[in-house]
Amino acid sequence: MTEKPLWQLSACELATLISDGRISAREAVTAAVDRMRERNGAINAVVDDLGDEAIAEAKTLDEALKSSGPVGPLHGVPVTIKENVDQTGRATPNGVSAFKDIIAPADSPVVRNFKQAGAIVIGRTNTPEFSFRATTDNELHGRTFNPWNDWASAGGSSGGAAAAVMCGMGALAHGNDIAGSLRYPPAATGSMSVKPGLGRVPAYNPSAAAERGLLAQLMSVQGVIAREVRDVRLALRELMRPDPHDPWMVPVPFDGPALDGPIKVGFTKDMFEFEVHPAVEQALDTARDALADAGYHVEEVEPPLIREIAAEAGQSLFGEVRTLLEDDIKRYGSETFKAIFQDYFRFFGSYEGADLARALAKRTHYARQWSLFLEDYPLVLTPFLPQPTYSWNRDTEGLEGVSEVLGSAIYGASMNYLGLPAGNIAANYNDGLPVGVQIIGRRFREDLILDACEAVEQRIGVMAHKLFERG
Repeated sequence: MTEKPLWQLSACELATLISDGRISAREAVTAAVDRMRERNGAINAVVDDLGDEAIAEAKTLDEALKSSGPVGPLHGVPVTIKENVDQTGRATPNGVSAFKDIIAPADSPVVRNFKQAGAIVIGRTNTPEFSFRATTDNELHGRTFNPWNDWASAGGSSGGAAAAVMCGMGALAHGNDIAGSLRYPPAATGSMSVKPGLGRVPAYNPSAAAERGLLAQLMSVQGVIAREVRDVRLALRELMRPDPHDPWMVPVPFDGPALDGPIKVGFTKDMFEFEVHPAVEQALDTARDALADAGYHVEEVEPPLIREIAAEAGQSLFGEVRTLLEDDIKRYGSETFKAIFQDYFRFFGSYEGADLARALAKRTHYARQWSLFLEDYPLVLTPFLPQPTYSWNRDTEGLEGVSEVLGSAIYGASMNYLGLPAGNIAANYNDGLPVGVQIIGRRFREDLILDACEAVEQRIGVMAHKLFERG
């Protein structure tokens, strides 16, 4: 056994202890389920409790371990799945009350990959309506709370995932990201994630009645949120197993070739029209110094066309949303959600017709400029938001609220628009809340981002440990 409660252990620690026979999968899963049932009432992160089934499955995996060894690198590790991807026999409501009876006929690839690696699903986590807010609240399940502070947002749309894993409700949490949903929650909660690049983790929902818009396909990715960098690395290796249901999947090895000499890191604090909070400046300086001390060559740069790209990303995405999703939002969305979306359209604008076609064509120009830039700077350290966090309902407060929550994430959605990987790691602790920074990497080089994030983590420590000290 260990000195810490099992629910506090990392996925790497649990996987090793289980495979070595020092603890059982049933013990690990039971500890996570007990923690979930103890803490979830106050947090509302898990909205579909699968604890009893998970404990029964853990017992089966314990028998399999005795007879034939671990089924995979995540044998017996408790995980959660976001409620907007299919899991056989469970609802996939995507945060919408009208969709609560959509039952998945089969597992999505990300669920199947978790299971094939030996992970055990203990519950499904909350997401906002249509998974399209940077906070997690809906009429179907209610609000997910930030485990640090009730005032603050838990982030979105993977806020349930981040809040769950930070509270010890599983060692890993599935999440996904179309415009920051794997990075807003880590920025808000101090968890860690890397938004994979396009084509890295297979995506497909068997219950879907129609394909998503082309831009949504190009911008949306599946991933994982964890408390520690090493756990994200462990999980992404398994989630990147190819699946023929996703024609965008590119079977590139997780670990790329070593780079010669000190790796150059571009560094910027520039938030254009948005004022950078001193706590964010401190986080950026700390991350910069940690990377420099770890042997990286950090150099202040002006990333190419980033303000223009962010504006184009917003107008293009909301142009596609207006065309393909607005009718469903009007028909099935809550009054609060419909009002937020009208503010989205007013703030970002929305390309239509030929303008949208031209914008999508020019997307290749932006991606090319960044590919060339990343040849010189394989990693780029940037702010994610100009402020440490925001109130849980800030995006309901008109154009000013939308600007603060979504409009200021200049380095966020732009990376989805380009299909590039980007991680978020806590690099400061301010006024009782974590402060995250973003690290962008070359296409297919999530491994380089994780290496850099580990250097920051070694300087700052694992933020969850500070949270656990509070109880």
